[in-house]
Amino acid sequence: MAEDNTKSVIEALLFASEKPITIEQIKNVLDNLNPAEIRTILEGLIAEYEQSNRGIRIVEVAGGFQMITSTNFAPFLKKFYKGRNTERLSKPALETLAIIAYKQPLTRAEIEFLRDVNVDGVMKSLTDKNLIRISGRKKAPGRPFVYGTTRQFLEHFGLKSLEELPKMEDFSSLAAEKEPVEIEPINEVTTPASPAGREELNESKQTA
Repeated sequence: MAEDNTKSVIEALLFASEKPITIEQIKNVLDNLNPAEIRTILEGLIAEYEQSNRGIRIVEVAGGFQMITSTNFAPFLKKFYKGRNTERLSKPALETLAIIAYKQPLTRAEIEFLRDVNVDGVMKSLTDKNLIRISGRKKAPGRPFVYGTTRQFLEHFGLKSLEELPKMEDFSSLAAEKEPVEIEPINEVTTPASPAGREELNESKQTA
């Protein structure tokens, strides 16, 4: 297959996928390419979209690659989606999410000790939104469940991995200054949620 056609196929796969697509998934479709060649094409597409100031960007996030809307055009997207109902995270939910993100894995009791409040309702909300999950059991009396963040958490905040989390105090600033955070439906192919999450984290870094 010609190089331009190969690039077009990868571009089509990115557009069609509702979730970040991994290099391995692309290789399963284009078995004539090795992972290094696929990454080179992806990096070329990323640079091409950036240099031509497209309304769409390609980003590496949550272990894969995804098309998202550019943060440069977030104000227009907010106006476009103004009338649409969205779920929202409260300040207590963001604070609990920050604790789980930085301290995981930890039990519900440990989360309540750190927050000094009952977190039953908040934990249910975060679980329902697929931002946290049960990741195992603690080797302690009663073997309580321990919780961690999900891939959806990485996708929302535009992170490749947990290693990209900002400093704890930056996330705390996010919780204090950016209440609430909008969560868009996860079945959207291209949504403003991911770039919005990235923008919020970037702004929180600047306030430190």
